[in-house]
Amino acid sequence: MKLRRSQGRPRLKKAIAKAYSPLLGKNIDPDTEVVITTGANEGMLSAFMAFVEPGDEVIVFEPFFDQYLSNIEMPGGVVRYVPLQPPKDGAVEVTSAGDWSVDMNELRETINPKTRMIVINTPHNPVGKVFSKAELQAIGDLCVEHNILILSDEVYDRLPYTTFNRPATLSPEISRLTLTVGSAGKNFYATGWRVGYLIGPANLIHYVSAAHTRICFSSVSPLQEAAAVGFEKADESANINLHQTQQLNFWEQSRQEMKSKVDRFCAVFDELGLPLGVAAIPPTEFYTAERKWMAEDWLRFAVCKEDGVLEEAKEKLRGLKKYMRD
Repeated sequence: MKLRRSQGRPRLKKAIAKAYSPLLGKNIDPDTEVVITTGANEGMLSAFMAFVEPGDEVIVFEPFFDQYLSNIEMPGGVVRYVPLQPPKDGAVEVTSAGDWSVDMNELRETINPKTRMIVINTPHNPVGKVFSKAELQAIGDLCVEHNILILSDEVYDRLPYTTFNRPATLSPEISRLTLTVGSAGKNFYATGWRVGYLIGPANLIHYVSAAHTRICFSSVSPLQEAAAVGFEKADESANINLHQTQQLNFWEQSRQEMKSKVDRFCAVFDELGLPLGVAAIPPTEFYTAERKWMAEDWLRFAVCKEDGVLEEAKEKLRGLKKYMRD
C-alpha cells in the first residue's frame, strides 16, 4: 500500500497555482505555497492549530461563519469580536451588502499584544459583503503595524458581482502575513467532496501543512484529481446554449446563473412591496448573544437552489400578503 501525499496531489496543486497566480499577481510555487486540505474548514483549523497558542486572541468580524469559533478555541485561542455595522436605513430601504461597514477605530481598540490573527471573510457569509480595497488596506496596515497574521476566507471568490480585492495583493508587507483560503467544493458546487486549499508564503504554508498532516494526514485522492480537472477546464469558453453566441467560461456562467436566481427570487418582494437588501442575515445564528439585537430587522435567504424550489418558496411568501397592512 502506498500512502498518499499529505500536502495534496501534485496535479491539483499545479492547477491551483496556475489559476491563482494571475489573481494574486505573483508566480505561486505549487510545491511550497499551496496545501490541499479536507475542505476549507479543515484548512482553517490547520491554520489556527499552526499559529494559535493558548491565550492568543483571534479577531472575527460579527456576524460570522459559526465554524470559526470552535476552530479557534480548539488550540486554546480566544475569540474577540468586532461587529460589521449594518446600513442605517437597511430595515426600510433597499441596501447593498457593501453598505455594511467596519468601525476601524473599534478594530484598532480591540487589538492588543495577545492578538495573533484576524479572520477576513470576503465575499462575506452571511452578509454577502465584498470588502472594498480601502477597507482591506486599512485592516492590512494594522496587521503589518502589529505583526498580525491574516486568514482571508475567500471560498466564494468566484461569485462576486462587483470588483473583488484580495488582501494578499495589496502590498508585499501584507502578503507576507496572509493565508488565502479557497474551496474547490464551493467553486464547483460539490461541497461534499471536502477539497479545500490554502495559498500563502512558504514559511506559513510549511506550518499549516504540518498541522494538516496531524489532523487528517491527507484528503481523498480521486476527488483531488477531479478538482484538478475542474480548474484546468474552468477558464475554457463554451456556449451557454444553442441560441446564444456569447462565449462564457465556467466562472462567468456560474456568476450569471446565480445572479439570475437572485433576481428570480427577489421578484416576490417587489410583488409584496417589501424592501430587500442584497445582504440579509438570520437574527441569531451568526451573532453572539450580546449582539443578537443587531439582526432583529433582517432575514437571510439562500437562492442556491433549483429554480422549482425557488418558485415554491416565492408562492409560500406570497401568503404573507394577507397579514400585511398598506
